[in-house]
Amino acid sequence: RFHASPGLLARRRSDEPFGLKTPKREKYVKRESKMQPPVEAPYVHPKPKRTTKSLPDRTIDIFEGMTIGELAKHTNESISTLQEILVNVGEKFDSEFDTLSIDIAELVAMETGVNVRRLHSNEGAEIFPRPAVVTVMGHVDHGKTSLLDALRQTSVAAREAGGITQHLGAFVVSMPSGASITFLDTPGHAAFSAMRARGAAVTDVVVLVVAADDGVMPQTLEAMSHAKAAKVPIVVAINKCDKPAADPERVKVQLASEGLLLEEMGGDVQVVEVSAVNKTGLDNLEEALLLQADLMDLKARIDGPAQAYVVEARLDRGRGPLATAIVKAGTLVCGQHVVVGAEWGRIRAIRDMMGNLTDKAKPAMPVEIEGLRGLPMAGDDIIVVESEERARMLSAGRKKKYEKDRLRKIDEGRTEAPEPSEDVPERVEMPIIVKADVQGTVQAVTDALKSLNSPQVFVNVVHVGVGPISQSDVDLAQACHACIVGFNVKNPPTSLSQAASRASIKVKIHRVIYHLLEDIGNLIVDKAPGTFETQVAGEAQVLNIFELKGRSKSKGDDVKIAGCRVIDGRVTKSSTMRLLRSGEVMFEGSCVSLKREKQDVDTVGKGNECGLVIGDWDDFQIGDVIQCLEQVNRKPKFISSESGAVRIEC
Repeated sequence: RFHASPGLLARRRSDEPFGLKTPKREKYVKRESKMQPPVEAPYVHPKPKRTTKSLPDRTIDIFEGMTIGELAKHTNESISTLQEILVNVGEKFDSEFDTLSIDIAELVAMETGVNVRRLHSNEGAEIFPRPAVVTVMGHVDHGKTSLLDALRQTSVAAREAGGITQHLGAFVVSMPSGASITFLDTPGHAAFSAMRARGAAVTDVVVLVVAADDGVMPQTLEAMSHAKAAKVPIVVAINKCDKPAADPERVKVQLASEGLLLEEMGGDVQVVEVSAVNKTGLDNLEEALLLQADLMDLKARIDGPAQAYVVEARLDRGRGPLATAIVKAGTLVCGQHVVVGAEWGRIRAIRDMMGNLTDKAKPAMPVEIEGLRGLPMAGDDIIVVESEERARMLSAGRKKKYEKDRLRKIDEGRTEAPEPSEDVPERVEMPIIVKADVQGTVQAVTDALKSLNSPQVFVNVVHVGVGPISQSDVDLAQACHACIVGFNVKNPPTSLSQAASRASIKVKIHRVIYHLLEDIGNLIVDKAPGTFETQVAGEAQVLNIFELKGRSKSKGDDVKIAGCRVIDGRVTKSSTMRLLRSGEVMFEGSCVSLKREKQDVDTVGKGNECGLVIGDWDDFQIGDVIQCLEQVNRKPKFISSESGAVRIEC
């Protein structure tokens, strides 16, 4: 019925063939079975658009209830980047106006590479008065601990090694008036600068103790600068007023000349004259502290999660990591999950400073908490979190951030290291392993040892730890040829000491920081390669000139001999000779022959006569001076000042 024109049929033939169409062959791809288990891939955070070298070390403020948009503005990141991080962290969100908890905000901010500072608000919370936290600061041996002993009627100073404080202690003192004050006792030695800075950071009032017979010293000025940096008011206690050489007026003039505005001179800094030995003036000191606390109107919230500050941390063999902390706000309750720096844990027990168990710790109360998984750093903040999962997550995020920052600093240090030049002498490395009783002391000893670095010896602290010296420390020391330094730790067992001696490992155990630094300083001086200097060992004056003529060809040409008398030191044949004429250097060369009374000798002493021949020089004149030069290896010196500061002088 249907007819197709020949033209259309021809067009169809040319376009496509008749019959069934065969599909084109494509590359066979095997489909993944739905029954396969999902692959557990580790989370890889998005690559930052900036390089780590150009990334500034910024710190941003975060707070509870922060929105995603606000966090993006603070971190200078796009909202999409933050949302991607939130998905990986496991948080759900709907829009950029969703609020975040302070813990999640910190996690997200750390992923972007910035440091965070937590801001806590007291809005809606009931605020009550709290006791003052007072830090006692001053120069070493000015009587800080003795003054606290007089206030507490105890004798801590008598039990301390070397008679000086080497830890940071916290005590609650009940005053006769009924008020209680929390005291922090800081070390005064130059090595414990970081401890004094921590004491000033957590305190309300600083008591600056100055000895009436000694006056203002280096650590006194340093304590003043720490207090000013922390914007903390100062109360001056002039101690040792019972001594015959005491001169409180001179101390006041010195303090005023250093910029401290005393009350007697129209300022606002109270000055109290006390004697810790005779217990005089303590009432006036108490009155001054309570007056200063009243002026500051110290209050804190008691309800809600606690904010606390780690003052000291140590490792106990039976109880594990212990942290001494002061509560700043809220109430720390036994059983809570906490994050302390990069460590986390569940509070197993809370003890007061007398060692008694307590269920909770209120503001300005120093306590010792146990139950942490690792040893925190002194100066870390204690944060209470709602669950173990959140604590683990926050701790892991902080550890990753700390490690990233540490590697970045090492990388920057390598790129900034100058190329070694020919003039600079070779620097010898001295690896050291530091073990101490508490975390703060470890840090102080490490900083003090690093201050002994010199152009000739580099002090490399390869490992630090809290607790006694163990077999692993000896193994590490043997691997890197290190010296083990133990501070305030028990002597290692005999088997460990013998193993160390067999491996030629030096183990130094000390209880006083003076002796430790002096011992290590002498070790550094011994290990230093030293610098070679040319030194005049002796001088001889030419009295006559003798000439040997007619020598055979085998013995060489004519020789001129300088007949000399040694006028200073000694002349040695193996040394270099320098010829001076009228004070000018004419020639330097080696001594070919040195004779005394026709006998070949190696050395001629002062007052003796000799004949010597200098190679390649025969133009002697009567009155010339010949100097004997020697190469002397000059070692660096270990110098310790009266203030306790030490250094290596090359």
